[in-house]
Order: sequence, then structure tokens, then C-alpha cells
Amino acid sequence: QEELVESGGGLVQAGGSLRLSCVASIRPFTRLVVGWFRQAPGKEREFVAAIGRTGEGTYYRGSVEGRFTISRDNVKSTVYLHMNNLKPEDTAVYRCAAGSTIAGGGALPDLYDNWGQGTQVTVSS
Repeated sequence: QEELVESGGGLVQAGGSLRLSCVASIRPFTRLVVGWFRQAPGKEREFVAAIGRTGEGTYYRGSVEGRFTISRDNVKSTVYLHMNNLKPEDTAVYRCAAGSTIAGGGALPDLYDNWGQGTQVTVSS
């Protein structure tokens, strides 16, 4: 069964850090591009970051650039989202998604074929 499983969410104070993980059972993992999206209560889903197959191409939404870093370990079939200097407005359910193209920087949800269930990130002020 092809799936994505996220972990690493939790409750953190503003200014703190978390590292989210997305483990994929989809093969071959090296052919996948992976994105992170988030959705806060009452708000639209929004793009956070995306990474290409080799990890050399990375893309971010403006509000997280400089604070978040996306990376991947192709041996472990895992993509990470390192989040530093977290703010209350980062509070959301974070989901990873996998697809075959990173056209347009990977920001469009329709590019992705597989989605994880999500992990909750809560940042207190």
C-alpha cells in the first residue's frame, strides 16, 4: 500500500523549533517530489515548502522562508521539515504530499497524487 506518514508535530512555545518527518512507502522514492502543506481551522490549505527528487531544488512560501528548511533522505525514504522560530500563526495541521513533478515550485495541490493524514503543530504565544 502506497502511503505517506507524518510525525513530529506537537505543542511548542513561540520561538521554538520542531522537525516534522514524512516517511513514504511509495517506490521508487527517488522519483517523487514532496511538498508540505498546512491548514489552520477556518482557513484554506496553503503551500509551505517543496523539494525536488535530488533535494537540490527547494521552494518555500514567503512567510516561512528563512525559518523553515525542507530536506530529504532518499535512503530512509523520508522528507523533513525543520521549523525554527515558530510563530502562533504557524499553528495548523501539516500534511506532506508526493507527486511526480515540481512544476511551478510545487505549490499547487493538484500536482500531488498521494497525501498523508497530517500532524498537528500548535504554537503558543
